[in-house]
Amino acid sequence: MTLCAAGALAACAPLGPDFVRPNSPVMNQWIEANSPSASQSSGLTARSEPVVEWWKNFNDPTLNKLIRQAYAQNLSLQIAGARVLQARAQLGIAYGELFPQSQAVGGSASRRVISENLDPIREIREVVPFDTDFTTNQIGFDATWEADVWGAQRRGVQSGKANLAAQVANYDDALVTLTGDVAAVYINIRALQETLRVAQTNIKLQQEAADIAQIRFNNGVTTELDVQESLTLLNNTKALVPQVESDLQQAKNALAVLLGTTPSKMTSLLGTGRIPAARSNIVSVGVPAELLRRRPDIRAAELEAAAQSAQVGIAMADLYPQFILSGSIGLQASANQNLFNSSGTTSLASAGVVWNVLNYGRIKDNVRAQDAAYQELIANYQNTVVTAYSEVENAMVGYTQARKQVGFYDQSVKASDRSVEIAIDQYQGGTQDYSRVIDALSAALRADADLIQARAAVSNNLVAIYKGLGGGWQIRQGREFLPSDVLAEMSYRTDWGDLLSQDPEGASIR
Repeated sequence: MTLCAAGALAACAPLGPDFVRPNSPVMNQWIEANSPSASQSSGLTARSEPVVEWWKNFNDPTLNKLIRQAYAQNLSLQIAGARVLQARAQLGIAYGELFPQSQAVGGSASRRVISENLDPIREIREVVPFDTDFTTNQIGFDATWEADVWGAQRRGVQSGKANLAAQVANYDDALVTLTGDVAAVYINIRALQETLRVAQTNIKLQQEAADIAQIRFNNGVTTELDVQESLTLLNNTKALVPQVESDLQQAKNALAVLLGTTPSKMTSLLGTGRIPAARSNIVSVGVPAELLRRRPDIRAAELEAAAQSAQVGIAMADLYPQFILSGSIGLQASANQNLFNSSGTTSLASAGVVWNVLNYGRIKDNVRAQDAAYQELIANYQNTVVTAYSEVENAMVGYTQARKQVGFYDQSVKASDRSVEIAIDQYQGGTQDYSRVIDALSAALRADADLIQARAAVSNNLVAIYKGLGGGWQIRQGREFLPSDVLAEMSYRTDWGDLLSQDPEGASIR
C-alpha cells in the first residue's frame, strides 16, 4: 500500500513556487540616444563584431595582445571557471538524488565458536550432539529510496541547473570586467607616458626660459628675482616627474596582475605609445531592453533567484511525510555449503513513512527563511537591472562631454603654446617682466595636462559604454572555461569523466 501511494503521489507537481522572471523597471530609450556620439540602432547585438571584440575598435595591436593574454592567464577568471566545473558536478549530485539514495554492495565472512564449558551447551550436547564451530559467508546488495512524492528531488535538479547557468553567467561577467579593466589600465598607462613626455618637454622649455633669465641677470638687465622665479617653476615641474613615474609603475603592476604575470615583464610588453582612440566616434548602443539579454550580471542575478526559488520547494517538502522504500538481496551459506546455490538466496523488502510532526516550527521557519532569501534575490535582480541602466547612461554622458572637452582643450593648448612664444619674445625684448613668462609657462603645462586627461576620459568612457552594454564575454563561446594545461592537470588528478568538456550554451532553469 505504501509503495502504491508513493507511486501515485510522485506524479504530483513539485511543491513551492515555479520561477518566473521578476518584474523590473523598463526604459524605452537612452537619455543620450540623440547625442552626436550615440546611435540607438541595434548595432550591438550578441553576434555583432563591435560587442564581441569591442577593443579592436581602438585599432591598437598592443591592446589586442593584452586582452588575449589576460583571457588566457588571468587567475580571477580561472577561479570563476573552476566554479562552473564545480556546479557541473553538483548538478550531477542533484540528478543522483532522483534514484535510490543509498546503494551498497557488501559481503562478509564470519566464524563463531561457542564455548563447551557452558552448562547449557554441555547438557544439550549430551542429548543432541551439535557442532559448536559456525562459519557463515554472505554477499548482497542493499538499496534505500525516498520517493520524490513532493518534488524535493526535482526541485533540487532545477536548483542545480539554475546554479550551473548562474556560474556560467558569473564567468561571463568576470570576463566582461576583465576586458574592461585591462583596457582601462592600458589607457591609464598610455596617458601617464604622455604626461611624462609633456613634462619633459615643458622642463626643456622652462630650462631655456631660465637660461634667458640668468643671462639677462648676468648682463645686469634684470634682477635676481627673475632667476629665482624661473628656478622655482622649473623645479616644481621637475618634481612632477617622480610622482608620474611612480604612478606609471603602479599601473604596470596592476596590469601584471590582470595578465597573471610578473611586473618585470611589463616594460618590454608595453613599450611606449599614445592614448588609444576609437576609429569611429559614433557608438551604436542599441535599445535598453537588449541589456536584459546581453549583460551577464543580469542573467546571473536572474538565475540565482531561480536557484533559490527551487530551494523554497525543497524546504516545503519537509512539512509532509517521506515515503521510504528499502530492500536487499543476496546469498548466504555456511562454510560447508555452496554460497552461489539458488537455495542460498536471501532478500528483504520494506516500505515505511517518516513524518517530522514534532519539528513543524523549525521546518516552517526554514521555509520562511528560504522564501526571504528568494525575495532578497528578486530585489537583487531588480537592483542589478536599474544599476546597469545607470552605468550605461553615466558612460554615455561622460563620453559625450569628454569629447567636447577635448575640442576646447585642444584649442587651449594651441593658444598657450603661442602665449609662451610671445611672452618669451617680449621678455627678451624688455617689454614685459618675467612674471608674464611664468604665467604663460604654467598655463601651457596645465593645458597640456588637461588635454591628456580629457583624451584619456574619452577612451575610458568608451570602454565603460562597452562594459556597461555587456560586451566582451562572447569570445569564450565554443571554448573551455579553464586553460588546457589546467584541465589536463585536473584530469590527471581526478577522474572527471566528460565533465571537463564544453558545457552547452543554455541551461534550463525549469
